[in-house]
Amino acid sequence: MQKILLVEDDKRLQTLIRDELEEESYEIILASDGKQALTLLKEGPASIDLIIMDLRMPNMDGLDAIGHLLKARLNIPIIIHTAYSSYKNDPLAMAADAYVVKSHDLTELKSKIRELIGERA
Repeated sequence: MQKILLVEDDKRLQTLIRDELEEESYEIILASDGKQALTLLKEGPASIDLIIMDLRMPNMDGLDAIGHLLKARLNIPIIIHTAYSSYKNDPLAMAADAYVVKSHDLTELKSKIRELIGERA
């Protein structure tokens, strides 16, 4: 089963995305901010197949976390999933593998996941 690290501070959105992706047979690991995500990745980065990263979060935002991930050279695909299209041209955002603007319809997010890590396990 492919593992996805979902980095999202909104608990309701965490639940929605987790439930939808679990129905697609992905295993979801949750983090509420970039700092927590980096801690989880230090413990076992080889087990994560993809990261879905929000941008605006407390403690450490998504762009800072992406910067740390790039320095660590973990080579894990990253999808930025944010409500703000204005960050799309930020150099750190451009380093991500995909940029998806949040919507109640998760079709685009699911499509990008399949594109980056293949069909569900």
